[in-house]
Amino acid sequence: MNRAILYLFLMVLFFVPFVGYAGEANLEVNTPAITNLKQSMQARHAQLAANYENGAVGFTTDGLLAMRDASAVSLAQRQVVNSLISAENQDRNALYREIARANNHPEWEKEIRATFGQRWIKLAKSGWWYQSENGSWVQK
Repeated sequence: MNRAILYLFLMVLFFVPFVGYAGEANLEVNTPAITNLKQSMQARHAQLAANYENGAVGFTTDGLLAMRDASAVSLAQRQVVNSLISAENQDRNALYREIARANNHPEWEKEIRATFGQRWIKLAKSGWWYQSENGSWVQK
């Protein structure tokens, strides 16, 4: 009997601190739509990586990409890079929306977007560019 009481006590002890987190989004949720978006983004990453490296493309605070320095790309390549950015941003917007839906809270999209914005910046390699909260570009 003492073991059962101890077990219940430990369950309550460890469960109670996490009750407040029950309403937080599961950012690792996976659905077929999310899997497809991640695969599309991963396939595009190799093409974008050189543009992160040369500073042409940077991460924005809202979890998207932007052309930071068009002069870092040849005139002939600018349209290609702009198309890559557009496709990537479409997938990122859809990803944030799908994660919010998969959590049954579409109203959380803005917060999910902001969290991913911070994640992308944190994962960026040294030398890549990102936007600070005030909108200025910073090199990591």
